[in-house]
Amino acid sequence: MDNPSRSERSRNAALDAATTILTRDGPGRLTLDAIARESGLSKGGVMHQFRTKEAVLRALLEQQMAYFEEFSNRYIAKARETTDQPELAAQIATLREAISTPRSGAFALLAAMNENPELMAMPRDVDIEKVARMKAEARDPDLALLRWAAARGLLLSSLFGLSSLSDAERDRLFERLLDDSKWTTLEQGTKAKPARTTASPQPAAARAAKPASARKRS
Repeated sequence: MDNPSRSERSRNAALDAATTILTRDGPGRLTLDAIARESGLSKGGVMHQFRTKEAVLRALLEQQMAYFEEFSNRYIAKARETTDQPELAAQIATLREAISTPRSGAFALLAAMNENPELMAMPRDVDIEKVARMKAEARDPDLALLRWAAARGLLLSSLFGLSSLSDAERDRLFERLLDDSKWTTLEQGTKAKPARTTASPQPAAARAAKPASARKRS
């Protein structure tokens, strides 16, 4: 086995160990010593890959982001055949996919925020690009963002154990968010019925002020 392959195996072992620790023990227990014990690597071997805990968290975030970016790109390629908003469809589908993956992604984000909030600039910058693409393709940009935000809410409430929805209910909501036909009326808008105008009654004082001849004619 050559050195690059051995190095890659050590890196993956360290990241797998970090994922296990985050999921099982929580972000507060993630240390380089804990990663070494969990992975079976020496601490020196871990530090050869990651000099700091922050470097581990950054790598975990990059790993998560790369996985979902690949999923999103594959989905977009297929969605172009069925919708004129493939970016929106892909992002909603990616958020649904994230629910079925291990909870380590959420724990990694929590750990990153606790360790160094600046790490959150990575996914935030990616989101900025996604939002721009969704708005550019949308007939109604605000409604597209509303559908996307609703999907994110379903993901976050599920990952952090805050959702009271069953799996079937959540899947049904995702299907509705993905179905463009359910949103067409809102995108096009509904014409408001013209308000009927009725003459307001004239105050008694104004009627009394009319000359007698005018009152007779009326």
